[in-house]
Amino acid sequence: MNTTTVSSNARPTLPEQSTAEPTAPFLRACRGLATTYTPVWLMRQAGRYMPEYRAIRAQHTMLDVIRTPELAAQVTLQPIDIFGFDAAIIFSDILPPLISMGLDLEFVKGEGPCIHNPIARAYDIDRLATPPAEESMAPTLQAIALVANELTPRGVPLIGFAGAPFTLASYAIEGGGSKTFAKTKALMYREPAAWKRLMNKLVTVQADYLVKQAKAGAAALQIFDSWAGQALGQQDYLRYVQPYNQALFAAVKRGTDVPVINFSTGTSSYLPDVVACGGDVIGVDWHMPLDWCWQQIGHATPIQGNLDPITLMAPWRELQYRIDDVLNRASGKPGHIFNLGHGILPETPTDNVKRLVDYIHTRQNVQEGHL
Repeated sequence: MNTTTVSSNARPTLPEQSTAEPTAPFLRACRGLATTYTPVWLMRQAGRYMPEYRAIRAQHTMLDVIRTPELAAQVTLQPIDIFGFDAAIIFSDILPPLISMGLDLEFVKGEGPCIHNPIARAYDIDRLATPPAEESMAPTLQAIALVANELTPRGVPLIGFAGAPFTLASYAIEGGGSKTFAKTKALMYREPAAWKRLMNKLVTVQADYLVKQAKAGAAALQIFDSWAGQALGQQDYLRYVQPYNQALFAAVKRGTDVPVINFSTGTSSYLPDVVACGGDVIGVDWHMPLDWCWQQIGHATPIQGNLDPITLMAPWRELQYRIDDVLNRASGKPGHIFNLGHGILPETPTDNVKRLVDYIHTRQNVQEGHL
């Protein structure tokens, strides 16, 4: 294994910006420019499926790794060194910004995130703070600087990320994951003014955090709206989510010119409404074919996706067929970034990950737009 040493005194070289045409395939695809092969990275590519990551987690809690810049940088670099992805994504989680707002977050082994003082009433929302990212998320910003310093000379972009307002609100209200989102929707319907205050606070915190990640060295950003499409139909999405997502994307656009990926799940039935929120790239889940999704989005907008994560556990003959299906549906059009339709699963064989990356990098892309 290639183990990279990172220094806490490292200062990043500025990432590629949109003022000059980028050379990295991932950034070119984010701008809708032609590439010689389809760039690939995977959500949760630094995580439990990797023995190198599990070795670190055997000695440190999730929050310890996130709060220690050198450890977060090391974990971020592991999949780049081992698999050769076209982009790294900083190791963190969408939920730590909630801690500085006043919520008691713990990652419980075998259960996932748990918030011990969830939001239950308007008063709880009014008590939430909106601290600047330099205070609340300093370790992650430092980790970004470390990784950018290592990867920028190698031509590998780093992605920063944050959660969208509804997804964070649902965790904060439910106290963790949910199948019904009953508490979230009840508060949303019962206290619309309080809901507005909550979402505006989350927009403020997340916009500042995303812009500061770009300033620290992130060459691109991704906003995860993992739960809105699982919880809400189109009308509720338009009323209770879209205005705040639009505000978030607009604020990030004002603060930085790095490309921003708008990723959501369960939103296939109203993809144009998701696109209307903003973002330079639209990330889609695996529920609908990529060509159908791109038609809904509009081919002028780059797309990211959309292999079913479970297929990474299939035999190679089936996995290769599924990879080819996604790439063929993209038809070689500029602006496609290969990814999963959601995060990689802990049970995923590392050999399949390596084979996927190598296959995409060496697959003969003769379709229009690639060569």
